[in-house]
Amino acid sequence: MRRLPCIVAALFAAVLANASTTVWAQATPPKVLEDNQVTEKNLLDALTPSAEELEGVRTRSLRVGPASGQVAGTQAATAAGATAAVPAAAPPRRDVSLLVTFVTNSAALTNRAQQLLDVVGRALKSEQLAALKFTVEGHADPRGNRQANRALSQSRAESVRRYLMTAHGIEGERLIAVGKGDTELLNKSVPTAPENRRVTLVTRLE
Repeated sequence: MRRLPCIVAALFAAVLANASTTVWAQATPPKVLEDNQVTEKNLLDALTPSAEELEGVRTRSLRVGPASGQVAGTQAATAAGATAAVPAAAPPRRDVSLLVTFVTNSAALTNRAQQLLDVVGRALKSEQLAALKFTVEGHADPRGNRQANRALSQSRAESVRRYLMTAHGIEGERLIAVGKGDTELLNKSVPTAPENRRVTLVTRLE
């Protein structure tokens, strides 16, 4: 009896399951911390991956052992070739959004923004997060030119990254700044809502 069709069917089912898991993970909206909610505990809870998530990053393929019986040609190579890689499901996105304020039409941080980022800096140096890397995403509301919004959001993300590096000694290689502009609104019904002008920290599980 040939087992290759069964193996192919199993691999196809695994791919479909992984795809649905990935869509679910990416569809989860980011958590937005209001001013008084920005605490080290809340940041750690939002950004620290579980042991299962870290293990999922290390295990990126599904291994299929050799099939018994004889299969001709390339089918034999696959069945006896011991491995067939299937992309693992993407881990749930670990992120948290902060309402970091800037001077109007500027990337300059306000005093209150620096105070909030001081909490972030302490969290990033904690035992739970010290070995991890992060993406700093800048977001803007849709007022104004889209290209200008993206440029401003990039500058603001870089401003946050620079502050965490200079004020808290976070290594530059741990932080990547990305400007999202107005492409990912959290509150589409109220485009000018403050949560659309946010900074999001995303744990990079690589």
